[in-house]
Amino acid sequence: MTTPAGSTSRRSLLRAMAALPASALAVGALPGLPGLSGRASAAAPPGGSATRYTIVPFLNSDDGTVNVYQSDDATDFRLLKASAYTPPAGRIRDASILKHTDGYYYLTYTTRTWQDTSTTIGFARSADRSSWTFLYDHTVPVANLSRAWAPEWFVDGDGSVNILVSCSTADNEWIFTPYRLRATNAALTAWSSPVALAGIGANHIDTFVVRTGSTYHAFTKNETSKYIEYATAGALSGPYTISRTGNWAGWGGTREGAALIQLDNGAWRIFLDGYGDGTYYYSDSHDTFATWSAPRALPAISGTARHFTVVKETVPGGVSLPTGITRSLRSGNFTTRYWQDQSALLNLPVVSASSTAAEKQASTFTVVPGLADGNGRSFRNAAGNYLRHWDFRARFDANDGSSTFAGDATFVLRTGSAGGSVRLESYNYPGRYLRHYNYQLRVDPSDGTDLFRQDSSFVATTAWA
Repeated sequence: MTTPAGSTSRRSLLRAMAALPASALAVGALPGLPGLSGRASAAAPPGGSATRYTIVPFLNSDDGTVNVYQSDDATDFRLLKASAYTPPAGRIRDASILKHTDGYYYLTYTTRTWQDTSTTIGFARSADRSSWTFLYDHTVPVANLSRAWAPEWFVDGDGSVNILVSCSTADNEWIFTPYRLRATNAALTAWSSPVALAGIGANHIDTFVVRTGSTYHAFTKNETSKYIEYATAGALSGPYTISRTGNWAGWGGTREGAALIQLDNGAWRIFLDGYGDGTYYYSDSHDTFATWSAPRALPAISGTARHFTVVKETVPGGVSLPTGITRSLRSGNFTTRYWQDQSALLNLPVVSASSTAAEKQASTFTVVPGLADGNGRSFRNAAGNYLRHWDFRARFDANDGSSTFAGDATFVLRTGSAGGSVRLESYNYPGRYLRHYNYQLRVDPSDGTDLFRQDSSFVATTAWA
């Protein structure tokens, strides 16, 4: 559940006003569902397909409607449809999205604004993610309920569909406890009685769970400390053991609405609503939640989007770059300039029919399956050296056989800004793309702008040599 950008936590504010005392690889039974168990190996999308991430956030300026955004890399989200769903009554906050086995997308959401008593969670359905139909509001049967907030979908390894919801009671309406509801029919219209997640305890909100193997991992905001805490359990309902508290991951305080998704390279990404500063953050873990990258602002939609979860799918489409053949790579927006190996560094000079034979050879590369993931791509020059990033500069080096080199030399194909063009995302630094800057090739973080997309788009052409 989120607060207005730049404001203090709504629970802290209202407590004061009310004089009340003072937060391995995933394996998923069903693909494309948030917070699930899943298949053991993540991989870049195969040829002829693409990864698609969808989010349905409410707006910083309006909690009466939601936009739909999609992305092929979980970083650069683009608007699919504005004001895609407005409930017939109440509000829509903290929408969580699910791709169900019936082929439909489902939303569950908070039905009232944060100031009001809120005892229901809402449901809507869509066939295409753009047009949504209201289904019903479900009264959460917790005795003396005051607020039911931030419902999150969770599909367990047995295929059961669950919702995790933060509930408070009238005797202390700002102290929240996470509960589990389990769907009792395939239509998702009937739900079990709520069961509290044992071990997490009161005064925790926005609990999000993923499963790896037989372990359930919970990320939950401690409303006293304002930090996201980490807990594990052997069952969805617990008991959980909270093992990481305070600023254990380096995300800072005043973050909430944690949502996780597994990326194509197997890393986990967490999204965090920074209600204290109005920024939406993301951070990655490559070691099953032990350590995390420094949080970065989510480009393009940070400051607009509020509290969301993510659904990931593999869909038809994407770009194709066949392997085993030589190609030259032309800039998508500077159409006379091509990749060229210049003293082991990759630059973008002008290449033409009048260029020397040596220049043409230095602008010709063999496309091979990715060293770290065969669905990705690696590029080899005439000397047999591989394109890789080093200190985020693109260069050519001999393969030393290490996993680090393989990751540095592997790029995931993403759709470029113009027809027929491709963008090359770093395999081991998701969200960073090979792009030209001052006619040098670097691996830089996406800033969500059209110019960045153009600078990072390339067209594979007939080889110069």
